[in-house]
Amino acid sequence: MPEIELTQGVIRYRDLGDGAPIVLIHGLLVGGSVWDRVVPLVAANGRCIVPELPLGSHTLPMRKDADLSPPGLAALIAELIERLELEDVTLVGNDTGGALCQLVAARHPERLGQLVLTNCDAFENFPPPAVGPMLTALKVPGMIAATAMLARLRPVRKAMFSAMPLTMEPIPDELVKSWVAPLASHRVRRDLARVVRGISPSHTLAAVELLRSFDHPTLIAWGERDRFFPQADAESLAATFPRARLELIPDARAFVQLDAPERLARLIASVADGAVTAPA
Repeated sequence: MPEIELTQGVIRYRDLGDGAPIVLIHGLLVGGSVWDRVVPLVAANGRCIVPELPLGSHTLPMRKDADLSPPGLAALIAELIERLELEDVTLVGNDTGGALCQLVAARHPERLGQLVLTNCDAFENFPPPAVGPMLTALKVPGMIAATAMLARLRPVRKAMFSAMPLTMEPIPDELVKSWVAPLASHRVRRDLARVVRGISPSHTLAAVELLRSFDHPTLIAWGERDRFFPQADAESLAATFPRARLELIPDARAFVQLDAPERLARLIASVADGAVTAPA
């Protein structure tokens, strides 16, 4: 993967295809590989950029003084877009990454052309209630290290994701293993601890008024079978943006990019072509 040095540290990213830029943003404790089923479909019609953000599954730790609060992470995404000299970007977010994309659209919209939000944190649900206890536990000293050690065991990984059904079918263990392996690094665990401490609905709620003036095509593409991110938030997001449309995707849960990659890729392509307009 190419690497780029940003204010907060060095990150890796994938850069595939040619044409209009589409940037895919992943969530907490997963890597850019969560988009693997979508990437070849998107890269067939545009330039697909997938950064490995410092959300716990990254392999390059950030600087010791890095700002890994949600606003700091949004600034990192905006800086990446600027440093790569991207214009008219279609920014796509999922899970925690969707909340970060909202902050980018609110505070750093200059290079954005379109926005796609899949199932993600929003409004007062940052984190959503079902995930709150886990994040609270991760704030306990030593808990991230203990979780990292246990997650080396395949039965533990299976139990963890069985208790958190993010997809319709089980996520392949090799993919899960690649997400938890970087936690062997104490510096990655340090980064994750900072991220977890910073998650708060104050950030997503503060962005709402600014998002009302984000006058660009916006698509809310939401898996209908999600048990974590409420559909009511999808409807509220669609009502917040002035040029938004809501698409519900059947037989898909929170990681809609794994459950329905073809459908999501078609929706992303339609937004990149400017086909999403305000409802009549």
